[in-house]
Amino acid sequence: MVLAELGNRISNALRQMADRTVIDQQALDDMLKEICNALVSSDVNVKLVMELRKNIKDSVNLDEIASGINKRRVIQKVVFQELCNLLDSGTKPWKPIKGKSNVIMFVGLQGSGKTTTVTKLAYHFKKKGFSTSLVCADTFRAGAFDQLKQNATKAKVPFYGSYTEADPVRVAEEGVNQFKKEGTEIIIVDTSGRHKQEDALFEEMAQIQEAVKPDNIIFVMDSSIGQSAHEQATAFKSKVAVGSVIITKVDGHSKGGGALSAVAATKSPIIFIGTGEHFDDLEPFVTKTFVSKLLGLGDVTGLIEKIKNVVPADSQPDLINRISQGQFSLRDMYEQFQSIMKMGPLNKVMEMIPGFSNLLKQAGSNVDSSVKLKIYMTIMDSMTDEELDDSRWLNDKNTRDSRVNRIARGSGRSLREVAELLTQFKHFEKMMKKMKGMKIGKNGQMPSRSLNQMSNVIPPHLMKQLGGPGAMQNLLKNFGGGGFPGMGPFDSE
Repeated sequence: MVLAELGNRISNALRQMADRTVIDQQALDDMLKEICNALVSSDVNVKLVMELRKNIKDSVNLDEIASGINKRRVIQKVVFQELCNLLDSGTKPWKPIKGKSNVIMFVGLQGSGKTTTVTKLAYHFKKKGFSTSLVCADTFRAGAFDQLKQNATKAKVPFYGSYTEADPVRVAEEGVNQFKKEGTEIIIVDTSGRHKQEDALFEEMAQIQEAVKPDNIIFVMDSSIGQSAHEQATAFKSKVAVGSVIITKVDGHSKGGGALSAVAATKSPIIFIGTGEHFDDLEPFVTKTFVSKLLGLGDVTGLIEKIKNVVPADSQPDLINRISQGQFSLRDMYEQFQSIMKMGPLNKVMEMIPGFSNLLKQAGSNVDSSVKLKIYMTIMDSMTDEELDDSRWLNDKNTRDSRVNRIARGSGRSLREVAELLTQFKHFEKMMKKMKGMKIGKNGQMPSRSLNQMSNVIPPHLMKQLGGPGAMQNLLKNFGGGGFPGMGPFDSE
């Protein structure tokens, strides 16, 4: 069962329990049975699943819940917290110190994606302002140094390795010493992939640790490894001081449960998850955020952070002012598409919005909608300033057809695609006209009248998915710079 299906099954189990007329012990047992079956099917270690089931039953005593307290909400919060506990080692992740040399050593199974991940991590720290470097101490796998060299060159990160030296301990020590002399702040050492049965390779791993004395050892775990993940993680932890875990290939098509539960074996925090092959496809792991997205509750804080990073703050007041006047142009739509594109693949952005991730699951689509946005933007690039700023030409029967033909030829797209874009724009424009007169405060606050107006603009089924007008108010408040109010549907009443 892939992670998306796991999230769906757990969400459905919670929903079916909440829809029952009476919340009794049978309702609780039925929900727990479905959740546990879903976790086992996703390769979560059976012992951990049984512990989770026991913890939930111990935490929820239906007879002791006072009258007037929402039993559904109590159960949902306990399930959410226990899922977080399953993935949380309780240990704070190691953090590098600016201005000194921090040595990070990578270990893991063969084929887990270590060499790709070391480059991703180097690229991550580089973006954070650290000087970074890579050392290839994998002298066992043919082509390992070439792969690291190629990746490091693309990421513009200094690297060290050898085509002639066969001793990985010596290569690791020489590389680390060289970069320490140069004052490099992040020195990442890639080692050979190994299996718990390979005693010689495990001994070599311990020797490298002794030689370079890493500040942090990262265990890389392939999300598709299955039930053996717990056993393998225990073997690595027994040989070297694993301090952090990175889960790779979490792209929605792997089971993932085995790797995610390996954190219990290492007792080390998951710090990142790899979601693709690009250097940017390395997401910081936050337990509550991960579980929230898994259950379709979104990630408001992550979305706000993305928006702050890509949308110029001084551009928003003008747009809000025009929207409040019921104005919206093709240029406005183009600029919003640009901002969305900077945030990454559109389907991943949509997953961060509470309610929208459930809609995507229901649609059953994993296609990256950014491709469609790029087509639309290419079409708009062939429009004149007049066409971008004033949409009245769309209603001019005398010139509309000739303009559409010219735009299609200039953009190299079909007439159908141009017509599709203009139809989408008309929907947006119509929506914005309904928002005329709406007041939005600088912190996203909305008076009741404006909030009711917003409710009338958004289709009822979508408003329900978003949690109603109150949830919309909280969402807008967050975009305006307020704090994250909590976990949405699982907040206490």
